[in-house]
Amino acid sequence: MIDSDLMKISIEEFSRLQKWMLGIEKNTDTYNSMYERYIELKAILSSLSVNLSELDRIGK
Repeated sequence: MIDSDLMKISIEEFSRLQKWMLGIEKNTDTYNSMYERYIELKAILSSLSVNLSELDRIGK
């Protein structure tokens, strides 16, 4: 997979995941599982030099 494909897929998943996270109560097992994936996606996007300041709605 080339970086541009990985970037596109990761950004789409990051956005979708954040929408779901904002719609459920924090400190539940489901939220905690989602948060783990959120951290993984942030690491992937950061390694691809994606500026997360506009995309990250959970970390604000």
